[in-house]
Amino acid sequence: MLTVFSADHLLRSPRTELYGGELVRPHESPERAQIVLARIHAQALGEVIAPVKFGMGPLLRVHDPAFVEFLKQAWSDWVAAGNRGEAIPDCWPARRMAQHCPNSIVGKLGYYAMAAETSISQGTWEAAGAAADVALTAASRVKDGAHAAFALCRPPGHHAARDLYGGYCFLNNAAIAAQSLRDGGAARIAILDVDFHHGNGTQDIFYDRADVLYVSLHGDPADAFPYFSGYADEIGTGAGVGFTLNIPMPPGTEFGTWQDALRTALVRIADFRADALVVSLGVDTFVEDPISFFRLQSQDFSTYGRMIRDCGLPTLFVLEGGYAVGDIGVNVVNVLSGFER
Repeated sequence: MLTVFSADHLLRSPRTELYGGELVRPHESPERAQIVLARIHAQALGEVIAPVKFGMGPLLRVHDPAFVEFLKQAWSDWVAAGNRGEAIPDCWPARRMAQHCPNSIVGKLGYYAMAAETSISQGTWEAAGAAADVALTAASRVKDGAHAAFALCRPPGHHAARDLYGGYCFLNNAAIAAQSLRDGGAARIAILDVDFHHGNGTQDIFYDRADVLYVSLHGDPADAFPYFSGYADEIGTGAGVGFTLNIPMPPGTEFGTWQDALRTALVRIADFRADALVVSLGVDTFVEDPISFFRLQSQDFSTYGRMIRDCGLPTLFVLEGGYAVGDIGVNVVNVLSGFER
């Protein structure tokens, strides 16, 4: 399987994450991508190539232009305002407050952030743009006839909405890639999100559309981030009613229950008759993940890779979460090699 990877992900190396009431070393770290890449080489999964640059056009097909401009300028505006630490929001337009974007960079952070754990640091925009190019390059190979490709994206993307960042995500790599496949001639795209956390951003982008099916298996948002998105009664709106399927599961979910949910998801994808499948591949469903509560074992990732293969669809895998860093390479490559067998 072809892998697309950019060393520019190293440009994002934040020092701070708000977690458990403390500023800690971020769970989303450069080591994650490097360990996955090393495992790909060790297992001889296939060729690894650098991305092509696609420019701003594909980003603006799914993200609000003002939001993209904010991301592009946020770090320089933060530094110009005299701030010495990394950029973290501390005020939000909550219920019954005015929904206007302020001039101040502090206000802009709150306006565009969905959560406070994700700091913006030097190199964030450059790394996020490179991740989008990684996804677009891998999607272009699928569009040109490859049966499968892996976009080794960092930072991840599925929490990034049309005009919101957070959950370690800035640009929605999977959504950008899915839209590029639509623009390249595919009539219907299915997105299967197997990350532990609900992909609120991907859902937001396609929620009113019937040409992109979004299916997510995730921790019940009553107990898990992002808390306010991913309930089973969220099924789409307008033309998109029936084209979002959320399958939330409780703490302690074992692979047998998760696998049954995946079977349900794959039946819905088959019924949709998609031209291609985009998989938001988060492996934070692993039993040892520090910020999740499912109980999948490493061998289970191989099993569900084979299940996804049996869909018989051209498939783009896009890396999302997975924070048991020592095991992320094994778990990601188990999915990919399971798919290839």
